[in-house]
Amino acid sequence: MVQSMTGFGRGTAENERYKITVELKSVNNRYLEAVLHAPRLLLPLEGGIKKAIAAVAERGKVDVYIQLETIGDAEPGLKTDKALAAAYAGAISEVAEAAGMGAYRLTIGDLLRLPGLFTLQPPEDDLAAAEAVLQQALDEALTGFAAMRRSEGERLAQDLLSRRDTVAGLVERIENLAEGVAQDYQAKLTARIEELLGAVPLDEARLANEVAYFADHACINEELVRLKSHLAQLGELLQSGGACGRKLDFLLQEFNREVNTIGSKANCLEISQLVIEAKSELEKIREQIQNLE
Repeated sequence: MVQSMTGFGRGTAENERYKITVELKSVNNRYLEAVLHAPRLLLPLEGGIKKAIAAVAERGKVDVYIQLETIGDAEPGLKTDKALAAAYAGAISEVAEAAGMGAYRLTIGDLLRLPGLFTLQPPEDDLAAAEAVLQQALDEALTGFAAMRRSEGERLAQDLLSRRDTVAGLVERIENLAEGVAQDYQAKLTARIEELLGAVPLDEARLANEVAYFADHACINEELVRLKSHLAQLGELLQSGGACGRKLDFLLQEFNREVNTIGSKANCLEISQLVIEAKSELEKIREQIQNLE
């Protein structure tokens, strides 16, 4: 079944260290574009996130919002700078000797008073632990996201098929009217000539040539055949499934070309009115197609 390019999905997962919430929102776009809004810790996972989205969507601009919460009581770390301690000890010994104090033995109390030897660090981020939680939340969000796009796509497809049937009915009515256009033209032309000539004999051969010329230029059989073919293709594409938005957009251009040609060729008020109705329906179809993947 065809899919809509608009959709939403949300997923949440957690472990003893992290809680992650993922939201996916998509709108129409010519190509697939995934934009990540995530904490710095998760940015290295961007490639995998985009690959997962590409597995369920082919077109659309997808915004990915990720919230990360740290939970639990992870202990901070204490870092010691051994090189700096050795540098302090060497410098103090040099100062003591220069002052004539002899060798000076540092105590632990001396070291504790020296700045920079001990640094209290917050708990280190664990990307592997965060990635496992992210995958669970992302899977849940993608499931809802894909389901919504399929549901919306099914609704759009049903609407498009209904409008296709409406256009098909208009085409049938145009075809029925087209059969009598030449005869109507001949009757009106004959009446007009007789009105103008009065008792003067009518040149039947010349009248026949004029009617034949008109019928040739007003003939819309080829356009009607192509329109019927386009209508059949429209139904096949909507029922075949997969991404078909671009193909439908091109097909609609062909629809409009044939309808416009009919409107310019058919010298009939009723057909012109039906052409206007058909163009109105085709515009509604065009608007709906823009939402399909």
